Amino acid sequence: ITAVTDKLIPMLDEWKKRPLEAIYPFLYLDAIHYKVREDGHYISKAFYTVLGINLEGKKEILGLYLNESEGAKFWLQVLTDLQNRGVKDILIASVDGLKGVPEAINAVFPDTEVQLCIVHQIRNSLKYVASKNQKQFASELKTVYQAFTKEEAELALDKMEEKWGKKYPIVFDSWRNKWDNLSNYFKYPEDIRRIIYTTNIIESVHRQFRTLTKTKGAFPNDNSLLKLLYTGILNAEKKWTMPIRNWSLTISQLNIFFKERLKDALKL
Repeated sequence: ITAVTDKLIPMLDEWKKRPLEAIYPFLYLDAIHYKVREDGHYISKAFYTVLGINLEGKKEILGLYLNESEGAKFWLQVLTDLQNRGVKDILIASVDGLKGVPEAINAVFPDTEVQLCIVHQIRNSLKYVASKNQKQFASELKTVYQAFTKEEAELALDKMEEKWGKKYPIVFDSWRNKWDNLSNYFKYPEDIRRIIYTTNIIESVHRQFRTLTKTKGAFPNDNSLLKLLYTGILNAEKKWTMPIRNWSLTISQLNIFFKERLKDALKL
């Protein structure tokens, strides 16, 4: 087992440096946390996964990154790493509400649209709502994020704030402050909306990681964790042989919105 594990070290190093494609229509960023031993004691470290969907509609893990804290400086390093490995353009990036991510993305890829995960926003909102009101509040939120247009969503949010605003002002402050990045998906048709409104696609990868690591409470060092997660990626990528659902329609729709940026890659 040790010999097999040792073989993973150079494989992982090579994988982390491999060239990437020039354009990714969709990019997803999300974090998972683990306990790792450092300086004689265990600390919680955020482990970051970057997943892309390429022009063929296939999923690909672009990178694995470990850092103790979230912030724009760290994310700038991550995005610069992707750029240095050949990425020239990302059309739409879907992210959790990770601190500093939108700013870092646009610092490296200024034309990329950033969509904050609606599912994460709902979960975070309900944390601040009394348990007796959560079911009703969640039901009414559907009128916002399931609206047909951005204008309808804004009217629904106004209506909710009239009803609940005095009781839960922090929730509505959050929606208002993040609205530009929360509402990007309204401009697109259903197939694109379905892909970008949530980071669930990357959370399914993290569920596979948890299955691999569930018997280990903590890890002796960063490499021991990264090697195990890299094994999980190799297993996942064996199954990623087909494009995501309705990809031919999706890429056609993307070409309407991003024709100039896609024309060379699609050879149109």
